[in-house]
Amino acid sequence: MAGIHDGYSDEALDDDYDELDNSQRILGTSRNYNNYPIDNFSYYNSPRDLTLNLQKTPTSSFKSYHPVFESPESDEASLKHYLSVSVSVISLITENVISHPFIVIRRQAQVYHNSRRYHIVPVRIFPVIGRLYRRQGISPLWKGLGSSLLTRGMLVAVEDILSKFTPWPKEINSRTTIKQFGQHLILKAISLGIVLPFYSASLVETVQSDIASEKPGIFDVFREGTARWLAWSVPAKGRMLPVWALLPSGICVGLTKYLFSVIVKGISTRILSKHYHKKEEQKGAKSRDLTTVNNDVELASNLISLITSEILFYPFETILHRIQLQGTRTIIDNLDTGTQVVPILTSYEGAFDCYVQTIHSEGFGGLYKGFGSMMLQFAAHLAVIKLSKWIINQISEICSEKAPTKVAEFYNLEQASISQQHGSTISRSLSYVSSIHDEP
Repeated sequence: MAGIHDGYSDEALDDDYDELDNSQRILGTSRNYNNYPIDNFSYYNSPRDLTLNLQKTPTSSFKSYHPVFESPESDEASLKHYLSVSVSVISLITENVISHPFIVIRRQAQVYHNSRRYHIVPVRIFPVIGRLYRRQGISPLWKGLGSSLLTRGMLVAVEDILSKFTPWPKEINSRTTIKQFGQHLILKAISLGIVLPFYSASLVETVQSDIASEKPGIFDVFREGTARWLAWSVPAKGRMLPVWALLPSGICVGLTKYLFSVIVKGISTRILSKHYHKKEEQKGAKSRDLTTVNNDVELASNLISLITSEILFYPFETILHRIQLQGTRTIIDNLDTGTQVVPILTSYEGAFDCYVQTIHSEGFGGLYKGFGSMMLQFAAHLAVIKLSKWIINQISEICSEKAPTKVAEFYNLEQASISQQHGSTISRSLSYVSSIHDEP
């Protein structure tokens, strides 16, 4: 068999050589093909017919391959997913920041035991807010926001630290065992107990009047909470209840409220999921984007559990706030007039004694003082979510290639597309429209 150099010149053998690389030609050197192993070549009838014994690439190496360009449907699904997540983020911001002015009014009404107006109806709160704004500006509605956010962040941090250094789970789901659920409750109880003195210090900053008190610093909540922890058995001030007297009631109410919200959230999630599936069956088309549906269900169930738990445990919250504020020498704005300040002077011996004295002197309605502010809070929360959902739906319809929802419902476009896939005729509404255009 002839050698590989037979019938070819050096120029022909150098066809695959990079013409832009002239360094070897300038130096007078050329490519030496004698170093190539001859065993890798096989010859056939023609001198140009040769093959290389290349190793076959296994198909497993292509499993991680992803296409560069995605389909329009996947782009639309990812867009809807991000938009639904943005609604959840807006709801979280509304719950912690935008709702704070209503929380301030609500807590001031709860702790003022000598008030003549209970502010259970939302309409009666607006005149008081107007007087506060004319006299002090907008700052009285946002006092204590920083300490409230720090306290909530501290609670999340304590739960995270305990879950990392202990076998207690931080989250629960449908596969959680009874043992894990009990450990989860222990984690919640310890976290609530650790953060409770700091929550009491944050409560003082939320209700105290700006014109009659010094404005607290950013980290004063940590100093006051630590001082309460150090004064475990002996109160730091006159009638202030010690920490050991606040922990049992605070932990019991917090755990019970959490359990109730978990149960309500689970029930509402199942009901809403069945409602969504039933609605899709009536339309005749099942949604491919289950992530968006799950996000909507989770958002709605969270709102339902939040509203029901806050309404049911409102009297207990009133009692806890009063015993936590006792002995702190706090001066608050008088919500009866909106133009004066009053001190908080109480002498409760504990949570049960606070309940008895409240019922005796103020009646059962005394436990619901400031309830109208909470109604305004949830009304504003729902309005913000509705508005954000409408804006996000408009954005998704603009970015989507499909027809808008109202147009699709009016012309029955979804049923038309399904009937076209099964080979049937188009819907009656579209046929009617096309017949109008075909008329002379």
